[in-house]
Amino acid sequence: MKNAKYFLCAMVVLANASLTCVAQNAVSQAPSTTAASTAIVAKTPADFQERYPRYKIRAGDQFDVVFDLSPEFNQTVTVQPDGFVALRGVGDVHVADQSVPELTETLKKSYGKILNEPIISVVLKDFEKPYFVADGQVGKPGKYDLRGNTTLVEAIAIAGGFTESSKHSQVLLFRRVDDQWMEAKIVDVKKMQKEGNLKEDPFLRSGDMLFVPKNTISKISKFIPTYNMGTYFKPF
Repeated sequence: MKNAKYFLCAMVVLANASLTCVAQNAVSQAPSTTAASTAIVAKTPADFQERYPRYKIRAGDQFDVVFDLSPEFNQTVTVQPDGFVALRGVGDVHVADQSVPELTETLKKSYGKILNEPIISVVLKDFEKPYFVADGQVGKPGKYDLRGNTTLVEAIAIAGGFTESSKHSQVLLFRRVDDQWMEAKIVDVKKMQKEGNLKEDPFLRSGDMLFVPKNTISKISKFIPTYNMGTYFKPF
């Protein structure tokens, strides 16, 4: 029996040592992933404070392409699910995630292969209306139209304000970077309102989601069995 116990202990020690080596190797072999994550977090404050973000072209959007000097190329195109548009005379061009000025330059570059310094105008016709989503401990969770310059605090008010169980100091604001990444920022609304300083109140972008978590007290069960009360109260 003793030999069996010693053998079992030795196997456990070896297993732990192997797991430690694997973990160390995984960390040492993944510097690029860590660097990428750090880069996203590092640029978060500036991105969340941007007041006038440009609209980005998305799948399903429709726009007019107008040529001042070559009207025969005028056309209305729709962005395909893969982000490409089929353009008359030049074929497929990827335009998703571009602002209108960026899209205009992309079209000029594409048509510059067959036209001499084309003058092009882009007019959005059908596109996704700006919106934000409010979830968690707000009066009316849901999806709302984003009209004009709206800050996080204003968005909370639009969504019905905080509930009694909300945690004002840790409001989460999520913002999509691309198809695989989302930025997240914790905003201490309680501190901002207490100090009367809304300089850190970020402006929302279309597609942003805010989440208000529960406070600690609200997580406690509403009803406590009487036999547990003796732990907290001494008898008279």
